[in-house]
Amino acid sequence: MTENFNTVEEVLSWRSFSLDDQVYDLSHLNAHFVEYTDEENQGNKIKFIVTYGLHCFTKDSKGFSNEELSLYIYSSSKETRAFDSERYELSKHLPKIIESIGNKSTLVCHAGHGNYAIIRVIDLRGNAIDYFVVFKLFREIKRFRLHVMSAYPCKKEKIQKVGFFKIVKKLLEGKNLPLPSQK
Repeated sequence: MTENFNTVEEVLSWRSFSLDDQVYDLSHLNAHFVEYTDEENQGNKIKFIVTYGLHCFTKDSKGFSNEELSLYIYSSSKETRAFDSERYELSKHLPKIIESIGNKSTLVCHAGHGNYAIIRVIDLRGNAIDYFVVFKLFREIKRFRLHVMSAYPCKKEKIQKVGFFKIVKKLLEGKNLPLPSQK
């Protein structure tokens, strides 16, 4: 792609993590572009810069001894957390999951704090698990960005669905994004 990311204020290229002579490549979480087509609205296309946060492959470091933490520590410009091999393995699915957000079959819901989430069931080592992918959409200097804030295995009991292109339409119009209904 000929476009650049020099105005994006997130990690654009993740460095690998090493533990016990094993290297964990994180390049699948490097910034990239995705274009979505709204088939229900005259096939309109919208392009997003996609970035991924540290929480997609790390977890809270509580419960780690200082010795363990020194082995598992991973830092970005904004925070430091413990590398998590389960989240790392699941994160390999994130680019494909993000590309599928515009599909009718993808369940998008409210995730709280003005964020949204995708719930996917991923087959991991023969076990089906729920994978909760939290993201936000916003304008960033005349462009649109989708930032995946976190992704983790989790059962989400009560959800409020929201259409992805309903969110995108509000973003394009410069209006407030949809919030969960109050019951």
